[in-house]
Amino acid sequence: MKDPALDTLLLPFEDGLLNFFEEGAADQKALFLRARMGFAMNGIAKDRLICQQTFAPDRDNLERAGFTVAPEVEGQYPLVMLLPPRQRDEARALMAKAVKSAVEGGIVVVSASNTEGAKTAESDLTKLAGNTGKVSKNKCRVFWAEITPETVNHELVEEWSKLDAPREIMEGEFVSRPGVFAWDHLDKASQLLVATLPEKLAGRGADLGCGFGYLTREVAKREKVKAIDLYEAEKRALDLAEQNLKGKTGEVALDFIWQDATKKLARTYDFIFTNPPFHAGGKQDRADIGQEFIKSAARGLRPSGHLWLVANRHLPYEATLDKVFASYEIMADQNGYKVIRAIKANK
Repeated sequence: MKDPALDTLLLPFEDGLLNFFEEGAADQKALFLRARMGFAMNGIAKDRLICQQTFAPDRDNLERAGFTVAPEVEGQYPLVMLLPPRQRDEARALMAKAVKSAVEGGIVVVSASNTEGAKTAESDLTKLAGNTGKVSKNKCRVFWAEITPETVNHELVEEWSKLDAPREIMEGEFVSRPGVFAWDHLDKASQLLVATLPEKLAGRGADLGCGFGYLTREVAKREKVKAIDLYEAEKRALDLAEQNLKGKTGEVALDFIWQDATKKLARTYDFIFTNPPFHAGGKQDRADIGQEFIKSAARGLRPSGHLWLVANRHLPYEATLDKVFASYEIMADQNGYKVIRAIKANK
């Protein structure tokens, strides 16, 4: 899949506007915040780059390519690159981290697509540290700043560093943070799923795409539920779920698994429940993500196990359900959402 923002991020190095990765350069490492793998990365020596990424699919792709990846990275670097996320507070906090992670005289380079806030992101970096250069291409823009005491707005850097910090929401009912799905409220689709789930759920279950833990908290209240595994690709959300739930679900055992839920699940389950994502870094619907969640659930259920899924009414999941489950039924259809129960064949 093409990644115009990543291609544009590396353009100043390819065009000689910035020099760091050229052959024969000093053996220094750069930091890449929210790093992603793509064709443009093939020209970078694996030992020159430290990648920070909390999203499991991107982590997995980078590790397969041989890059060093960690969810959190400390220290200062002569070059810091960033692909900012869409959520404004999260993006500003990462921009501030990029500036703080650069040595004096270092360079911070940022790229974003025009349709996902490139103009705003460029303005934000300018406010934090000035603007040394920029290039537009691929319907994106890349811009950079040299980090010097004279150009950095240290007060604003410290202010923005706290913008995506975890905080209590809903009068202390949960802890959440900007950038997590439905980060400051209970998603209506998830609430409909909770209202539709039967009290008789029993045994070991799995929550695919657990977010900050709301669904698991409600399912754990069922008397016969013994254990729940929480799968979440975004570690920032999984850490919140652990904070919100650990020690708060009685005798229901929990396991928190930082993993793409479309991959092979850790165990076999009596039931699985999910509100799968249907966007991936953009506004366009991605029904294929939910379809892969359905296939993963079918592989992970025991014979006769149940999948409970909530989705926007228009998403085309029924054909996939028909292929991989013995039967399915729409159990609720309200306010633009549908709840579906699917049953796996008994052999």
